[in-house]
Amino acid sequence: MKITTERLLRAAVALAALLASAALWWPLPANALRIKEVAAVQGVRANQLVGYGLVVGLDGTGDQTTQTPFTTQSIAAMLQQMGVSIPPGTNMQLRNVAAVMVTAQLPPFAQPGQAIDVNVSSMGNAKSLRGGTLIATPLKGADGQIYALAQGNVVVGGAGASQGGSKVQINHLSAGRIPAGATVERGVPTPLAQSEYIQLDLNAADFNTARQVAQAINRAKGAGVAEALDGRAVRVRAPAAPGERVAFLADIENLPIDIATPAAKVVLNARTGSIVMNQSVTLGPCAVAHGNLSVSISSTPVVSQPGPLSGGQTVVTEKSDIQIRQDGGALIQMPAGTQLTDVVKALNALGATPQDLLAILQAMKAAGALQAELEVI
Repeated sequence: MKITTERLLRAAVALAALLASAALWWPLPANALRIKEVAAVQGVRANQLVGYGLVVGLDGTGDQTTQTPFTTQSIAAMLQQMGVSIPPGTNMQLRNVAAVMVTAQLPPFAQPGQAIDVNVSSMGNAKSLRGGTLIATPLKGADGQIYALAQGNVVVGGAGASQGGSKVQINHLSAGRIPAGATVERGVPTPLAQSEYIQLDLNAADFNTARQVAQAINRAKGAGVAEALDGRAVRVRAPAAPGERVAFLADIENLPIDIATPAAKVVLNARTGSIVMNQSVTLGPCAVAHGNLSVSISSTPVVSQPGPLSGGQTVVTEKSDIQIRQDGGALIQMPAGTQLTDVVKALNALGATPQDLLAILQAMKAAGALQAELEVI
């Protein structure tokens, strides 16, 4: 069989396309992460901006100026800047204006003229910001300098109506968002090219992760390029030219690293009762018993009626009934080395609610049977 050069060329192109696509969907090892997912370049971060402004054009759902005097003062100051003077003592009853706080994040490397999103939140008693327009509001940083100017129509992801004492509301109406609602007026310099070295800061302090990051960079870029300074910081020697430094960072951000098993940790949310445990949580030998204690108090009105012609008065008294009930608790023994799945099954067998589990896990930790760190948020 004769194979032409054209057919060989087509086969080579098809094989190259297959390998290229496989490189995109081929999964990394189960415990492998990229450096960009566990660390960030020091100094390359977003900055918080905040401003105070007015939303106008509301359909009678703005602030009640009698209860929010700062709204009236803001309107008078704004009109004065525009050449409109209001006679002293004027009682302005405006229902179409709301005082708001405007917040935004200035991303790293933002340049003048770029647009960023802003969040608008009511400060007074406005019922809704739906349909309103934010007038020009300067956004300042922590140093008091103006970095952006916000203005635009507020988008509120909700709706509501009220009439005759009845009210229906979907989602939150006193806060909204303006996509691309602010224009950057000033950028924030970053220390990316100010030194021979750059520093990678880990999201969580861990000596093994810092070592893995340094070793992965040294394998890819040469020995001695990266050095772990402590459990959170890794110092990397980078090229001096800006273009080469950007390409260098793009390469090392996508390097895979193997993360060891995380430290055992149990996170408790005291407000919602949520409990999250990672796979490293284990138990020592212990026995757990759980029972519910409930106290019930009920009052029954009792009418005391005097006899005829006795001259007495009818008196209403209350008869109280107090009951104490204690449910029996099951005693469950847990052997040493129990894994997370066994811990969950045993606690579910106790019939404990999430609020009860908070106390049970804290008691296990105090008894020395829970090999994990407890964190209450």
